[in-house]
Amino acid sequence: MTKLPVIDLLIIFTYLIGMVVIGVYFSRKNKNAEQFTKASGKIPGWAIGLSIYATFLSSNTFLGVPGKAFGSNWNSFVFSLSMPLAAWVSARYFVPFYRNSGEVSAYTHLEHRFGSWARTYAVICFLLTQLARMGSIFFGIALSLQALTGYSMASIMIVVGICIIIYTVLGGMEAVIWTEVVQGVIKTIGALIILALVIKGMPGGISRIIEIGQADNKFSLGSFVPDFTQSTFWVVLLYGFFMNLNNFGMDQNYVQRYHTTTSVSEATRSIWLCVYLYLPVSLIFFVIGSCLYAYYQTNPDLLNEVRMQVAAERLPNGSTTAISQLAASLSPSDIGDKIMPHFMVTKIPAGLVGLIVAAIMSAAMSTISSGMNASATVFSVDIYQRYIKPELTSKQSLKILYIATTMFGLLGMFTGVAMIGVKSVLDIWWMLSGIFAGGMLGLFLLGIVSHKAGNAEAAIATVIGLLVICWMTFSKQIPDEYAALRSPFHQNMIMVIGTLSIFLVGILLSKFRKNKSSNTEQTV
Repeated sequence: MTKLPVIDLLIIFTYLIGMVVIGVYFSRKNKNAEQFTKASGKIPGWAIGLSIYATFLSSNTFLGVPGKAFGSNWNSFVFSLSMPLAAWVSARYFVPFYRNSGEVSAYTHLEHRFGSWARTYAVICFLLTQLARMGSIFFGIALSLQALTGYSMASIMIVVGICIIIYTVLGGMEAVIWTEVVQGVIKTIGALIILALVIKGMPGGISRIIEIGQADNKFSLGSFVPDFTQSTFWVVLLYGFFMNLNNFGMDQNYVQRYHTTTSVSEATRSIWLCVYLYLPVSLIFFVIGSCLYAYYQTNPDLLNEVRMQVAAERLPNGSTTAISQLAASLSPSDIGDKIMPHFMVTKIPAGLVGLIVAAIMSAAMSTISSGMNASATVFSVDIYQRYIKPELTSKQSLKILYIATTMFGLLGMFTGVAMIGVKSVLDIWWMLSGIFAGGMLGLFLLGIVSHKAGNAEAAIATVIGLLVICWMTFSKQIPDEYAALRSPFHQNMIMVIGTLSIFLVGILLSKFRKNKSSNTEQTV
């Protein structure tokens, strides 16, 4: 399909205009930096909860999760199962800490504990994580819209990116939050519509889907063997806990929202509302992936269409024979990200396609706009005011936020363009986020938990942790003759081991210093 029906185009156009109008509406309130970053602290907890939920439910969820379930099983759903524990820790310890500190930046505390280097390191990690996140989201939305419109992925990213930049720059955090409330509702409706259409089009209905899924082990949560070299249940559970703890506990996207509520209890309530919503809805996307697997297994001609499409993209100048041979060799995991767009193109009726596209766009826009606003806030507070110009007027601060928001929106677009051609959008996001977030979380936990760890211990622990993360990330590049030096762990363990390396080394060094000091005093 190279041209959407007029009704679908109208729905998409109306949605985009509506988002821009919201930005224009809230632009009247943005008179200072506090309003732009904190929305003056008057947003109700339920709206923040829906906003955080919408940020979690990105286009990676819309496309990556069904694609992952189609290509493998429900192993990745364990990530969602880890959310309640991470939410409890964050609600119990982190939210009161941030609210009592009054600092809009999540990373100011690190400078108080360990010095300016710690704050700068965390800021750099956060900004790199945001670029990876925004890039993967841009990539995900372009992947689906390319199948629907025929336009190039780069062109789609630019058009959507401009719309996001407009309403985020104009409206600030308050516009981001209220658009995400709307987007969260649209996303949920879109997911339910897709699920209903897949089940309706499946010969034999739900019973046949379950039969095929059970036969091909599509409902498995992964092996329960304590093996950390593969994506077992325990690997994803550990990765999910640490990543969700990073999200709820120290990601500027979420920390900034805690300051927009009226109280600690409202901020805590927003976290739990997100968990209550995200758990069942994320399960729906895994169910969609399994349903699509059963549907395409019973429609081999459609499955072959997808295989040929992927093969043609990988061999743009290949002969028909070569493309056919490659298509025949492709596994379900090779074509997972293309399944949802193909189903939308071929099986969703006019009118509903526009709504589904709007849902996917809303999934992308909520996460990207949130990342832009948070990145701009961190840049303004932790970089510009810290190192360039400490004393800023209210008008100057607001101007810097406008410029930084635009800058990070453009950088996110360029990152998305650079990702064109990756095999799995979900895999690439998990890998990059694990690399950048692991060291940041380890340092932050060390500062919060250990009151005895000092600047030197934190610096040494961070260097050791970074070496561990780099080794685990790039050890596959080690030549075969030195294969014994490669990391045996699954890539999702980078986040876990990187975090624990910094945290535990810092604890041990602080204890060693204490014991050494005690022995010295006794000797004297």
